[in-house]
Amino acid sequence: MTQRVTDQRRQALGEFIRSRRERTTPEMVGMPPTLRRRTPGLRREELALLSGIGVTWYTWLEQGRPINVSTQVLGAICRVLRLDAAERAHLFALAELADPQQTPQPPAVGPAVQAVLAALEPVPATVVGPHWELLASNRAYLALTGDYRTLPCRYRNTLLLYFCEIGWRDIMGDWAANAPRLVAKVRTAMAADVADPGWQQLLELLHAHSPEFRELWQRHDVAAIDSMHKVLHHEQVGVIRTEVLHSWLTDQRGARLTVYTPSDEAARSAYERLCTVTPRAMRIPGVETESALLAA
Repeated sequence: MTQRVTDQRRQALGEFIRSRRERTTPEMVGMPPTLRRRTPGLRREELALLSGIGVTWYTWLEQGRPINVSTQVLGAICRVLRLDAAERAHLFALAELADPQQTPQPPAVGPAVQAVLAALEPVPATVVGPHWELLASNRAYLALTGDYRTLPCRYRNTLLLYFCEIGWRDIMGDWAANAPRLVAKVRTAMAADVADPGWQQLLELLHAHSPEFRELWQRHDVAAIDSMHKVLHHEQVGVIRTEVLHSWLTDQRGARLTVYTPSDEAARSAYERLCTVTPRAMRIPGVETESALLAA
C-alpha cells in the first residue's frame, strides 16, 4: 500500500470517529449535562477518559497521525460511542484490523439466487464463494460436472476438484494448459486477504492432495479472474464449446455466479441432452464421501 493511500485511510478513520463522537451526548454515556458546550457531542478528553486512553494519543487518532491502534482501543471506542454492527465493521475496516467480536459468517445463497440458477436451465450455472467453494448449483451443472454434494463440505471447492477429483480434469478439457492459469488466478484472489484462515485451509488441503498444485504454486504467477472460452468433454453428451462468464453477487462478499453459456448450436443441443443425465458421484482419492461417513 502506498503512503498516500495509508494517509487517506488514517484520515478517514479519524473523521469517522470524530463524526460519531460529535453526535454522542454526555447523557447517552451516563454523564451529567453541562451548561456551556460548543457542540452537543462529547469532548475529546471525555471520550479518551471513558475509553481508557490518553487524550493526546486520542487527539492524534482523530487527526490521522501515523500511530498504531489496537483492537482493544477500537473496541473501547466502539463501546463508548455505542456503534452499531455496521459502524463497528466500518471502523475496523478503516483501521485494517480484524474485529475480535466478529464471527465470520459462511456465504449463503438465498431464494432469489436459487431462482436465477433454476431459470438458467438447461445452461449449467453455479455460485462460487470467496474461497472458490461451491455454494449452490442448478441441476445442469451437476449433470455436467458431477454431484459435489457427495463429498465432505471442505472438499466442495472448484480448485480442489480441478486438481484432485477423478473425473474433473477429463470434463474440463486441456487440463495441462489451463491449470497454471487457474493457480495464478487463485494467487491474485488471495492477495486481498492473504492471512484469511479460509485461504490457508484450502492451501493445506491442496498441498496435501496434489503434487501438481504444489509445483505450480511455487511459480508465484498471477492472473486476473476473467471470462474465458472452454472446450468441455462429457462422456455422455460429447464435446461442449462454452464461454464461462462470471458475475459478482452484490449481497455476498467475494461470491460470484458462474454460467457456462453455449458457444454454438451443438453446445445448446448438448445442454438439452444433459437433462436426461444422472449426475455422477464425485470421488477424491483418500477422501470418504458423505454417504460413507454417515454409514460408518
